[in-house]
Amino acid sequence: MSRPVSRVLTLLELLQSGGVRTVAELADRLGVGERTVRRYVDHLVDLDVPVESVRGRYGGYRLAPGHRIPPLMLTDDEALAVLLGLVAGRRTGITAAAGTAGETAAAKVRRVLPERLRHRLDAVLDSLTFTTAPAGSAAPEAAVLLPVADAVRHHRPLAIRYTGGSGERTVYPYGLVAHAGRWYVTGRDLSVGADRTFRLDRIHGARVLPGTFEPPPGPGPAERVLAALATAPYRHEVTVRVRGTAEEIRARLPRSVAVVAAADDEGDGEGWCRVEIRAERLDWLPGLLASLDRPFVVERPDELRGLVADLAGRLMDAARGTAPPRD
Repeated sequence: MSRPVSRVLTLLELLQSGGVRTVAELADRLGVGERTVRRYVDHLVDLDVPVESVRGRYGGYRLAPGHRIPPLMLTDDEALAVLLGLVAGRRTGITAAAGTAGETAAAKVRRVLPERLRHRLDAVLDSLTFTTAPAGSAAPEAAVLLPVADAVRHHRPLAIRYTGGSGERTVYPYGLVAHAGRWYVTGRDLSVGADRTFRLDRIHGARVLPGTFEPPPGPGPAERVLAALATAPYRHEVTVRVRGTAEEIRARLPRSVAVVAAADDEGDGEGWCRVEIRAERLDWLPGLLASLDRPFVVERPDELRGLVADLAGRLMDAARGTAPPRD
């Protein structure tokens, strides 16, 4: 591609990014004089690209509002970022597109790329392997995600139909959160008068309602979702006191697993925290508590104390080099 043509396309790319660009700014970005910038603009106009001249102190050039340029122009780095983003999003289950939308989007991007670049990117994608298994997909439908996002952004009430619920409920949505391959919306459920967290893939219908609301102060949407996951009803309610500051313990325990709060000391001048965990099974907790490498006391349930003692016995046997007794 000749240098002037390449610069004309770069000028078009700069204008596509939006806003008014001054002649001086464009000349600096393109490495040419201001007269040359005006000539490049004339080339775009001759190609029926609607470039507008804006007069005044902050004037310059811009594309006509609402105009969309058909060609997709990506640098090598941008094309690689787009395709790897689609692959990674599909792999982790975070892609907000149901069905094969991610695959068809990647195919469309590849079709408009130059052959040289397409072959190089194919080499990257064909040789790429992952160390983790693909995550289960729980992508929300666009017909749900888009109105939910609109309601969150403009602080509008939202009417939703939820799996397992009866009828339609009204929600004041505080924010959208992506966590562990799933999408959540957290907000005030007016039907029960309490804050709730909803999975978007379980919402079957969503529509924005008239009116507005003011989001409450306090934790952000991500903190609210993690707290909701950590306090969800499970078979076992576990309470453990751990020596250390809340910040130290939170750094070792995922917020979606445990709720950590400062507690009174034990009379030894050392700070202690109370850790609450909801779990369907207890067998994994002794190892988790041992990994904290801090003194701890199990308050409940009694069954967990026995599992901790069993783990301690196995560790002592391993340290002595003795084999555990056979059943």
